[in-house]
Amino acid sequence: MNLDITENKIEVLANNVHFSYTTYVDGVNEEMKKAVDGMSLSLQKGSYTAILGPNGSGKSTFAKLIDILEVPEEGILEVFGYSTTDEEHFWDIRENCSYVFQNPDNQIVGTLVEEDVAFGPENLGVPTAELRKRVDEALAYVGLSEFAKKEAANLSGGQKQKLAIAGALAMKPQLLILDESTAMLDPNSRDEFLAIVEKMNKERGITVLTITHDMSEASRCDDVYVVKNGKIFMHGKPEEIFAQPEKIKEASLELPEDIELYTDLLDIMDEPVNSDNLVSQDVMINSFVDILKDKDLNKVYVPSKETEKNKLDSGVVLEVKDLSFRYEDKGKLILNNLNLKVNRGEVLAVVGKSGCGKTTLISHFNGIFRPQTGDVIFSSSDGNTYSTTNKKQILSLRQGIGLVFQYPEYQLFEDTVEKDIAYGIRKLGLTDEEKHARVLEAISLVGLSEDVLSSSPFELSGGQKRRVALAGVLVMKPEVLVLDEPASGLDPKGRRDMFALIKKLSDIGTTIILVSHNMDEAFRYADRICVVKNGTIEEIRTASALFMDKVRTKELNIALPHLVAFSDKLKNAVVNSIGDVDFEPTERYASLEAATILRSIKKSKEVNHAE
Repeated sequence: MNLDITENKIEVLANNVHFSYTTYVDGVNEEMKKAVDGMSLSLQKGSYTAILGPNGSGKSTFAKLIDILEVPEEGILEVFGYSTTDEEHFWDIRENCSYVFQNPDNQIVGTLVEEDVAFGPENLGVPTAELRKRVDEALAYVGLSEFAKKEAANLSGGQKQKLAIAGALAMKPQLLILDESTAMLDPNSRDEFLAIVEKMNKERGITVLTITHDMSEASRCDDVYVVKNGKIFMHGKPEEIFAQPEKIKEASLELPEDIELYTDLLDIMDEPVNSDNLVSQDVMINSFVDILKDKDLNKVYVPSKETEKNKLDSGVVLEVKDLSFRYEDKGKLILNNLNLKVNRGEVLAVVGKSGCGKTTLISHFNGIFRPQTGDVIFSSSDGNTYSTTNKKQILSLRQGIGLVFQYPEYQLFEDTVEKDIAYGIRKLGLTDEEKHARVLEAISLVGLSEDVLSSSPFELSGGQKRRVALAGVLVMKPEVLVLDEPASGLDPKGRRDMFALIKKLSDIGTTIILVSHNMDEAFRYADRICVVKNGTIEEIRTASALFMDKVRTKELNIALPHLVAFSDKLKNAVVNSIGDVDFEPTERYASLEAATILRSIKKSKEVNHAE
């Protein structure tokens, strides 16, 4: 496909672009892996565009080609009217294009927060007064003004992501590329950041290209490209893309939660999906109510209440007592007199805004951080108790409590997968046969085959690296598994696989403590939710009870799961329009009335058909 560039109208022009990476088989033989395979697209100046695709589809590689982090091996790629292969215009492109990576640690270079934000514009020769203004404005935009003099290394994962974003904003770019840049932000911070980006897009005319797995983020864009195997698979406005659910699934992606529920409802009622109805929740709800009235479903099945498995009486496996912690002498308390009891066999989600103390809290669970005040006590199934304040008990405690970090692939270091997984059990007095059996059991749990054991962990895909890192913890047979944002950066299939594994581990009795910013996942998978705010525990309740209490969630400044929020609006609209329909929420999904609507319509359809 030939594309013509019109001056001042097209910011990025790609025509039949190809790029391959060099990989190594068995660490020796070279092999070329095609990452971008003939991609053609154009970005209008001032546009807001999303590129969607699963891990390994080539979307991030294409973004790097735009910023000349890589150079096309074939085809035409022009940015601001300049070819990316023309060395004469290298800086014309790079100075006006800001790139925010998925992992903020990959682009933080300054010791202090303000130094890191200043790094880019300072290297462009921005005058001191203007530099100061840019840094202050960027930090204020992302809510980090109070951390300007702090060390960047001491920020939380979410705060580092905000810092990376601030560094990009300080460059005052013409083109802003966001590569999963909101992945580590809590829902409120993410919405605040996206509002800032969209304001810059509208008021300053900055072209925005976002690389994302999040379909709800893509729905905010003007234009969407879906990439599969290095090729453009779909292109259109968000509602045009979402109106093709089968093609979305074929691309290994998922519809936004609210649109998926809406399309499921239409499918049950044998109604086609109309892209005109997918532009907003209100339009979808009005359309659904109109259709439901036309169907005249006057016999509605009300399901009996479901009961969720009670894990609250299974005994305490981990207890936090009066825990306080600060990073510097006389510095701000990161944790302030926390008390928490974790029940054996439960899935506990720990949620809260970036920087509230979640990661610091879980780092105390297996002795990475030692309590400055208070204690953390692990009650093993063998009847023994272990305290993190007792140095002699730390090893035993760590055998019982496994911690998988935010980026688990950073835990890999050995030259083969088997050595890496077996590292933690070297000193347990096991025979070689027993060690090998443990390793095989661990990789089976995470869904890997024995074939990978002789491979280097660094040659694996991102998803495989995460599984190997997790296997390296599971090989210890922990009774408690602590996971810090285990699905961050994974595509929909990777997230499904990860939570299927978490469910499998929970089913066999492992206690799971899950740190997450994703409220939909916390709602779906957690038995209880622990809300951390400013270093204190503000609330611990069952997932259904917490999200059913709209007053309390508002007080806690917790974003409702997308599905819950849409379900509530949908249920209210249906009840207000059709008075004889009665809905009884389930115990597990107390706020998920729309799921009840779906089952009711399906049962009504069966009853009416039978008659």
